[in-house]
Amino acid sequence: MTGTESAPVVRVVVADDQELVRGGFAMILDAQPDMEVVAEAGDGLQAVAAVREHAPDVLLLDIRMPRMDGIEAARIVCAESACRVLMLTTFDLDDYVYDALRAGASGFLLKDVRRDDLVNAVRVVAGGESLLAPTVTTRLIHEFTSRPGKPAAQAAGALAVLTARERETLQLIARGLSNAEIAATLVVSEHTVKTHVSNLLTKLGLRDRVQAVIAAYESGLAVPGA
Repeated sequence: MTGTESAPVVRVVVADDQELVRGGFAMILDAQPDMEVVAEAGDGLQAVAAVREHAPDVLLLDIRMPRMDGIEAARIVCAESACRVLMLTTFDLDDYVYDALRAGASGFLLKDVRRDDLVNAVRVVAGGESLLAPTVTTRLIHEFTSRPGKPAAQAAGALAVLTARERETLQLIARGLSNAEIAATLVVSEHTVKTHVSNLLTKLGLRDRVQAVIAAYESGLAVPGA
């Protein structure tokens, strides 16, 4: 690669049953020099088919759609591919937030999102990070206090593969700290934190920080209100 070549283009599929919403998001993203909307979909089945056909980097997916809802579509896409799923919802406390995260979604956006925030969100998710607003994190923690999950002993046993420092890092991720904040807390470099995060995700077979938060609460490593 020469110094004049540009960065890879982020390939996106936009899935929403409302044509105006879908078309508007597609137009905004396609206008970016580093993005290309490779397909649009009007329901969950079309979304899954589009991902299979076009192998995009990011699927912008409405959580409520006909024929197959966004939860099931996200579950299939995340199981079959490396495509990152960014969910669209009307309310930040959508009843399906928890299920969507468990299905493998890497983040959430409200449908009234600003243009710049939409573009930034797609870039963040495409880059391997997660987009989890504080309100969604609060909702996620609430779910762990109100519904049964995996047996605590079973979930905690899965963390046995982590080093002590990786467990500390996971606890801080669950508290919502950024890599820079974790580095300051543990008095290590940010590069070291990134290594710990990468290692713990690999060891636990997790896609991203969202699933790391889930794992921390399921295992009892993180406790609501602590």
